[in-house]
Amino acid sequence: MEEMRLPLRLRSMLVLLPLLGATVACTGSHAVDQSVAGSNGYVSGDALLTFVPIGHRHAVHGISGTLIDGGHFDLAQWKGKVVVVNFWGQWCAACQAEARSLQQVYADDKSRGVEFLGIDVRDDPASGRSYERHYGITYPSINDPSNLLALRFSGLTPNATPTTVVIDRSGRLAARQSGEILYTQLRDLVDHLLAEPA
Repeated sequence: MEEMRLPLRLRSMLVLLPLLGATVACTGSHAVDQSVAGSNGYVSGDALLTFVPIGHRHAVHGISGTLIDGGHFDLAQWKGKVVVVNFWGQWCAACQAEARSLQQVYADDKSRGVEFLGIDVRDDPASGRSYERHYGITYPSINDPSNLLALRFSGLTPNATPTTVVIDRSGRLAARQSGEILYTQLRDLVDHLLAEPA
């Protein structure tokens, strides 16, 4: 079975979606309890990693926008690569905690066919650029102040800030980490997706 090939650290944190119906059930909206949400109306997430088996993954389309440093970006240019997409905001403490881990995995794996994209939510571009400079982020980020791009991730819609989603080499949504992701978690997840058949 596929889940048995995952590293032990990764297996212990996964919720596998064995049926297509379970995958579809994840598309519902996430209600935010304002009594526990931050000033931006977001919660930090439950640190739950959801992995989708190959046969149940949905393609991701329409991820494009203006980068925080100017210029246009379209995710379609990275088809054939494993892509890590991180939803973040400079105001988010958990985003700050994971920023250097994301950058380290990016630096380690760019030469292996892995790309990273940040999606900066609820920020203006100047705040986003300042955050990237502070944490040494070198991968691109789209400015998405209304967080509309999250709706394009059908099947595993980002439901917290931060959220990290990983797209396989066929352009399909393979995993979602709701809340802060650790270096070891992301490292194992990327390694697993790189080892999948192309």
